[in-house]
Amino acid sequence: MTEMDISRWALRLEYDGTGFVGWQKQQDGVSIQSLIEAAASRLVGNRPVSSITAGRTDAGVHASGMVIHIDFPGDAKINGRQIRDGMGYYLKPHRVVVLEAAQVSLDWSARFSAIWRSYQFKILNRQARPALQETHVWHVKRVLDVDLMQEGANYLLGSHDFTSFRAIACQARSAVRTLDVLTIHREGELVIVNTKARSFLHHQVRNMVGSLVMVGSRQWPPEKMREVLEARNRCAAGPTSPPDGLCLTGVGYPEDPFA
Repeated sequence: MTEMDISRWALRLEYDGTGFVGWQKQQDGVSIQSLIEAAASRLVGNRPVSSITAGRTDAGVHASGMVIHIDFPGDAKINGRQIRDGMGYYLKPHRVVVLEAAQVSLDWSARFSAIWRSYQFKILNRQARPALQETHVWHVKRVLDVDLMQEGANYLLGSHDFTSFRAIACQARSAVRTLDVLTIHREGELVIVNTKARSFLHHQVRNMVGSLVMVGSRQWPPEKMREVLEARNRCAAGPTSPPDGLCLTGVGYPEDPFA
């Protein structure tokens, strides 16, 4: 389609990543992207549509505030309510929901216009395994000291080379990232990690959490986080935490397209 033939819409999504291969379309397994594009296509008479996301989530990772944009045919007579409700209907019974839709200019990009992304990671810190939250938490039995975790987290704030916390398969050209927020607090049996940055490396959040659990369980002192960071070696960091506890909670833009 040419630019004259396109109507671009920003969508805010919520989804449960359990059982999916992640956001991106793949040859095997069901992806969030394939479901979204299929639902959008049905909304406009099964014509082709394309989507771009603010950030690709891995298999098992959830989202409560993912933002994408979709290019619909320019002559499609649709509005935000019809996109939200119509796609919501076609997405059933999958746990994928369109929360909002807003028309944007063709130079707006869900990915490249974004100025920050935020994630939350939940750890269930108790002896008994989870029942109700099984696919939405990392179950850690050892008692975690959140004050020690926060002390360790503070070493990661600011701009650093995060090579020690990136996946070996990460394709980013540079490992330098600026971490604006990394806070840890406890709510009863839950230990909650919140983080925010312009962008993250592949597995960066899950690898940081894995190392912080080493600190919280007193296997590492908090200052070990500085050593790990300075090592610039993935082998120096802790284990990769499972995807279940991770949720993309928001994406920010200079001007909120949904305001």
